[in-house]
Amino acid sequence: MDLGERADGWRFLIRERDAKFVPAFDAAFASHGAEVLKIPPRAPVANSFAERWVGTVRRECLDRLLIFGERHLRAVLGAYVGHYNSHRPHRSLAQRSPIPRPAPSISTDGEVRRHRVPSAG
Repeated sequence: MDLGERADGWRFLIRERDAKFVPAFDAAFASHGAEVLKIPPRAPVANSFAERWVGTVRRECLDRLLIFGERHLRAVLGAYVGHYNSHRPHRSLAQRSPIPRPAPSISTDGEVRRHRVPSAG
């Protein structure tokens, strides 16, 4: 896997101590200047932010769709990240989204506007 420009701004990679992470995995991130940090052993809540995100995206998005391939998965996750950060209410933010959006404009001419969402094609 080539990380390319995506990993240039990363300073840290926090990961579990699972055996599936071979030394080459750490080396790939270290070569881009990221320091690999392992969570403490037997500490399931140490990576709670990532665990919460994975659980949320699975429950609210992926469990409801049949994904047809990597391209479709990337499109769906990209749309969900936009929804999660711009539209989805968050309890910890008093039901506001993390990125505030401008107030909706109300059309007086009765025109209905449609927004395209990712599809299987």
